[in-house]
Amino acid sequence: MDGHTGETREPGATQPQRQKRRLTKVGRVVSDKMDKTVVVAVDYWRRHPLYKKTVRRTSKFYAHDEYNLCRIGDLVLIEETRPISKLKRWVVRQILERATPEVQAELIEEREREGEVEA
Repeated sequence: MDGHTGETREPGATQPQRQKRRLTKVGRVVSDKMDKTVVVAVDYWRRHPLYKKTVRRTSKFYAHDEYNLCRIGDLVLIEETRPISKLKRWVVRQILERATPEVQAELIEEREREGEVEA
């Protein structure tokens, strides 16, 4: 029976759309050097399986910033989306908190120190 389930549908009727709930994360912008792209660091806590100590872990996500509004140190809400490029699967939905100039200077200084260590 061609895999027919016995249900009848009107000709031209479409299946009901089920929208998948998209994941959202809150993180801090750690790099804004690329055009329309920012790197967002998201911290989370995990319990070590053997030692049972709670350990902070950090994941970095590339997120699309259409109008280049985000600056380093900003707290942003990112949302999962279709793949935009090889690494970008997130889009900046909202800037929750702007970074103060002191925080920006500190993050830029830290990034420069990391660059010196790698060289």
